[in-house]
Amino acid sequence: MMAAMATAADTTTTEGPASGAPHHAPSEHAPAEHPAADATTPAGTRSRHLSWLLAAAIVAAALNLRPVVTSLGPLLDQVRSGLGMSATVAGLLTAVPSLCFAGFGIAAPALARRTGPIAVVAAGMGAIAVGLLARAFTGSTALFLLLTAVALAGVAVSNVLLPVVIKRYFPDRVGPMIGLYSMALSVGTSAAAAATVPLTSALGGSWRLGLGVWGLLAAAALALWAVTAFLRRDRGEAGPNRPGAAKLPILRSRTAWALAVFFGLQSTSAYAAMGWLPKIYQDAGVSGSSSGVLLAIVMAISVPASFVLPNLAVRRGDQRIFVVVLALCGIAGYTGLALAAGTASWLWACLVGLSMCAFPLALTMIGLRARTPGGVGQLSAFAQSVGYLISIPGPILIGSLYQWTGGWYLPLGFLAVLLVPQMAVGLRAARARHIEDEAQPAAPGRVAS
Repeated sequence: MMAAMATAADTTTTEGPASGAPHHAPSEHAPAEHPAADATTPAGTRSRHLSWLLAAAIVAAALNLRPVVTSLGPLLDQVRSGLGMSATVAGLLTAVPSLCFAGFGIAAPALARRTGPIAVVAAGMGAIAVGLLARAFTGSTALFLLLTAVALAGVAVSNVLLPVVIKRYFPDRVGPMIGLYSMALSVGTSAAAAATVPLTSALGGSWRLGLGVWGLLAAAALALWAVTAFLRRDRGEAGPNRPGAAKLPILRSRTAWALAVFFGLQSTSAYAAMGWLPKIYQDAGVSGSSSGVLLAIVMAISVPASFVLPNLAVRRGDQRIFVVVLALCGIAGYTGLALAAGTASWLWACLVGLSMCAFPLALTMIGLRARTPGGVGQLSAFAQSVGYLISIPGPILIGSLYQWTGGWYLPLGFLAVLLVPQMAVGLRAARARHIEDEAQPAAPGRVAS
């Protein structure tokens, strides 16, 4: 896979204009990023090394996209005690990620058009590093929230632009690279959740060091992206002949709206499961340590699946079969949790973990539903921003339903039922088409599908 990357990373996509007419060599619609280079020449060797460096940078960035959130949960009680944080303010922390992802993510394509996606992701890694390191040593609740928002702003722009980087520099390897990115993201999520408490203990028990250590991982990623940006010296996409420079009327695209709703519904399920699953198991009689292991299983299932699924999805003309299978896994998993959480606990954890692979599937479809890197950037920003806004009420509603009923039948039933509209919009989003076609005004006599 990596051997072919060197060639793939030298050019942007070679798809043609929005009409979908076939064509061949890159034209004025999609000029090559760099002249093609023979792998045996010095230029070809340099290109191959740059491709390896960029792939490593993508993995490093993905590892840093979730520790901002998942490292905080295990230490939240200590943080509240240390800062004198009220329960209400602590509750706000659960909504801050989605708000930041929606608010800052929408600005990412405009920034990328001006300076290039690599430079913006590098800045995002810098924001994550500064936010994580600084918040670990503040004594103010307000400043802690502000610095968390700074780190989440870096996560937001990187969330949106990493699929763009993959589409732009690995156009013939979208599936494997999205898989690699999704797998690294899952590893980062799991590692921060599982390792933060042991790391805190090893570092003397201070929650400040336990949180701050994740800033060092972000600093390492920043170094990789800074070197990559320096060596590539990419410009933005604002020029008239740059691919994807035109702003698409994306609100006209039914596929874009379907992807946004699909992204939002899968995020709702994922955040609710990650936030409440240990409590669900504990209320069913499972011990605290075992419930933590079962949550780790949910996250671990997504690591290999996140790599395999995008590769399989790219090979098909559409991805509807995957939408259906993942939704059915979730329905079965939530139903099992509602009826017999303490029985076959690992089976329900595996099924819920598989259903959460709708996230890498959504990322893959974002990469496939637009022809150019610029189109992917606009679609990614729209789908993720709208999607994260949709996801905000979900975990709060689950908690309210639990408090109102005193049990998990209704909350888990709600999550199971939510997978039905997720499947419906996913079937629309998974159809083989491009948003550039749908976003254009319909020609006379043509009926939009």
